[in-house]
Amino acid sequence: MTAVLVLVVALVLAGVVGLWLRRREGAVRSTEPGTASASRADALRAVGVRDGAVTVLHFSATWCGPCAAVRRVVASVVSDLDSPGRSVSDVEVDMDEQPQLAREFGVMSLPTTFVLDPSMRERSRASGVPSVADLRTAILAASGPTTS
Repeated sequence: MTAVLVLVVALVLAGVVGLWLRRREGAVRSTEPGTASASRADALRAVGVRDGAVTVLHFSATWCGPCAAVRRVVASVVSDLDSPGRSVSDVEVDMDEQPQLAREFGVMSLPTTFVLDPSMRERSRASGVPSVADLRTAILAASGPTTS
């Protein structure tokens, strides 16, 4: 009887922890924009980040299944928001090819997505697959007012 009770409690705890982790997955969280160091800016330019554009930087790997879903979400939102008054770019970085940059950004799991402002400062991040609405809101917040 005690073994059954312990098993039930363990299953309930595992379920609660799983639900809590799942709730956070894909959530876009705002971050405090710090100053972008010169070495970080150089590393970002080397992977295709442009000065003056809001950038959706997403870390992936060839073996990452959910990364394909992130590609679709990012491509959809970037194509919708990129306009003459708001430059938005999409940069995908293979974590296996750029491990130092992944460490610099504190990437612990894939997929991980960042929104960088035009000064290459991190404005938000998401672990997992972000929703279209959340990613759109993060990009708009990072881009500030538009000229269009």
